[in-house]
Amino acid sequence: MKTLVRHYVIDTVALYLASTVTSGLIFAEGVKTLLLAGVGLLSASLVVRPLINLLILPLNLITFGLFKWVSSAVALYLVTLVVPGFKIGNFVFLGLASGWLGIPSFSLDGILAYVGFSFLLSLITSLMHWLVK
Repeated sequence: MKTLVRHYVIDTVALYLASTVTSGLIFAEGVKTLLLAGVGLLSASLVVRPLINLLILPLNLITFGLFKWVSSAVALYLVTLVVPGFKIGNFVFLGLASGWLGIPSFSLDGILAYVGFSFLLSLITSLMHWLVK
């Protein structure tokens, strides 16, 4: 039970951080939709992603695990179908400029927006899981 609560908090905070870093995640009713999307993302990552990973196992083996982002993108798409008020528009990153690193701004539409958000969410959640342990 403790791990479920930890995963829920991490998924919800990752959704919030992704919505602040980029634009394109739409929470129609604010915090209520964010919390429901966290529940949907938790259930999708615990139930749907393992099934999809099993279905794409041959492609995942051929690409040495690089094809695993497909399961995250499909799980995110299913969450947008199930949770009312949670939508994904265009993935728009405004860029980052610092003394050491410069990342230009870019935008992704359609299916690539789901891929971009799934990549960003997996990056944030893995960093948060690493920090918690």
